[in-house]
Amino acid sequence: MTNLLDASSSGLQTAARILREGGLVAFGTETVYGLGGDATQPKTVARIFEAKNRPRFNPLISHFADAQAAFTQVVANPLAHKLAEAFWPGPLTLILPRAPHSTVSDLAADGLPTLAVRVPKGETVQALLKLVQRPIAAPSANRSGRISPSDAAHVLEELGGRIDAVLDSGPCQVGVESTVLDISNPERPTLLRPGGITLEALQAVCGTIFMPETEVDAAPASPGRLLSHYAPHLPVRLNAVDVAPDEALLAFGNTQPSGATISWNLSASGNLEEAAARLFTGLRTLDKQGQSHHLRGIAVQPIPQHGLGLAIQDRLNRAAAPRPALPPEDLPA
Repeated sequence: MTNLLDASSSGLQTAARILREGGLVAFGTETVYGLGGDATQPKTVARIFEAKNRPRFNPLISHFADAQAAFTQVVANPLAHKLAEAFWPGPLTLILPRAPHSTVSDLAADGLPTLAVRVPKGETVQALLKLVQRPIAAPSANRSGRISPSDAAHVLEELGGRIDAVLDSGPCQVGVESTVLDISNPERPTLLRPGGITLEALQAVCGTIFMPETEVDAAPASPGRLLSHYAPHLPVRLNAVDVAPDEALLAFGNTQPSGATISWNLSASGNLEEAAARLFTGLRTLDKQGQSHHLRGIAVQPIPQHGLGLAIQDRLNRAAAPRPALPPEDLPA
């Protein structure tokens, strides 16, 4: 059952408690209603994808009460501070390098070295974020591929019974998603998504704004665009029913082939939410340990092809895809 909360002090306290405990709460911003969850908890982030019935993972925007909180999670350059002063709180998302000490989960960042951050506008969402005091990942609160919701009734139609609560803050003022600007390279600010802040307004602060000419140009901040992505150094072999002595094993479920020197189980109980939450950490761990043990690859047990299994498989397919040829000087020793 999904609870409908009003924007009273009691409703805000309840919503904040649910978020801190790992639950999902939809709330209104100035753009659209977002499906919020604690970005520092991988299992919570996995629940967001599951609730939206999203077929693949994408980086999620982390929301903060103010610029100071947002900039604790990223490496903010002078342009970021200028844009924050001009447009925050407001419908602008900035893509910046993740800080080394960032607490946002790999799953929320989609395994990328960058992070999407914004400070939304609105009395209710501001009060909620100040109470929670954690990064809150919040894509639009609708089923994947459907129209974004601009009031609480829309959210209940889309996600009723799939999330814990909806915090009703009334209809959204802007009604379209935030503008997404990649300034991870401040010399080349790139507009990845038009939205509530106009191109002209951005140009007044940044000067020239670049547009990605192809999907490959947008790939560093928008995953899922390159065939070979999320790839560890060791080659990945999918749908493995056995494992060689010189392979690490990325396992799933309570039955594993014998012979693995090193293994990491995504979920011994076969829970896809748990598996999604542990995917990036598992690949990174096996890659690091496998290299130290001079293994030649990572074998991956079959993943069920339903629910979050499709998203997990999408990432594994990209991890296993042929690597682009490297120039000689870039080849590993």
